[in-house]
Amino acid sequence: MPEIKLTIAPGTFKALEKPPYAAGTVQSATGKVWQVPAELTTADKFGIFRCRTSSFRDNYKVEPGLYAIGQPGGASDIIVTANYKYSFDVVRHALKGMSAWILVLDTKGINVWCAAGKGTFGTAELIKRMSLVHLEKLSERKTIILPQLGAVGVSAHEVRKATGFRVVYGPVHAKDLKAFISAGYKATKEMRTMEFTITNRMALVPMEVIPMLKKYPFFALIALLAFGLEPSGILFKSALGGGLPFLAFGLGSIFTGAALTPALLPFIPARSFAAKGWIMGVVGTGLLMSVFPHFNPILLGITLLFFPMASSYIALQFTGSTTFTGMSGVNKELKTSIPIYLVSVAVSVLLLIVYKIIEWRIL
Repeated sequence: MPEIKLTIAPGTFKALEKPPYAAGTVQSATGKVWQVPAELTTADKFGIFRCRTSSFRDNYKVEPGLYAIGQPGGASDIIVTANYKYSFDVVRHALKGMSAWILVLDTKGINVWCAAGKGTFGTAELIKRMSLVHLEKLSERKTIILPQLGAVGVSAHEVRKATGFRVVYGPVHAKDLKAFISAGYKATKEMRTMEFTITNRMALVPMEVIPMLKKYPFFALIALLAFGLEPSGILFKSALGGGLPFLAFGLGSIFTGAALTPALLPFIPARSFAAKGWIMGVVGTGLLMSVFPHFNPILLGITLLFFPMASSYIALQFTGSTTFTGMSGVNKELKTSIPIYLVSVAVSVLLLIVYKIIEWRIL
């Protein structure tokens, strides 16, 4: 039988199974609180690896509420984070050797930066969660530390008005939390600076490339069927002969949009991610055309229209991986780009139909 403990907040008496990331419980002024270790297990590290390389991150959560690192008390620091488990793991690991409270907000499994933009890491949720765990009874100092990247979603003065707690914004990176606290809650310029170096960008590439590669077989199937379709049925020779270049162009779009565009981001002209991806798509498509030089004029038109746009669309997804794009800018770019993508797909399909009609000598 799994170990059953009382919930964090007194008065609710909700039974919870011991989470796999908890080591036990500690007694607080408000009842029992799950204690979590600062050291990450092999399973935790494997989870982080999967978050870095797949869509596993889409449902990687911890239960919102209050957690303890070490043996915290009424004078201990309270660190706020999201219930995306990767974020939670990074924060608790950064607090190694300390005794502190971690208040986890319900961000629907989304990281702090994205959740702040979406509103789930926000003022209302913070006030609600503080009330649910009776934070006013727990803390003597009435101060909470929020991640700097969550500042866009939280109104500090509203939190203070509603709860009496002062909000302090911590450093950009959780690894600097201990130094920030030791310095009297003062951040250096480096702690406030968010860099996006090529190392940072390339670390995010697998998260963009692998999900697209998983969708690639569907594109490949459609392309082969389209070229293999003849009045007499599906011909393998026609499918392979006509579809092979398109399969190569499809792979090229994935890597130009999801890998080359992030890698060369500062050097590509234009400000828009969509435009940067399109430029790289034109370059990649042009290079591949030297490998497949003999093209029907209609297929050439499809190639030059569809694949740079595919690269652009894939590159646009990268806006969610960087703090250098605001939500208003992203929404504006999506509003402009999506109609263009839809028209490009529609025209490409129409041109393909015309090509098949001519090939079948219907006209």
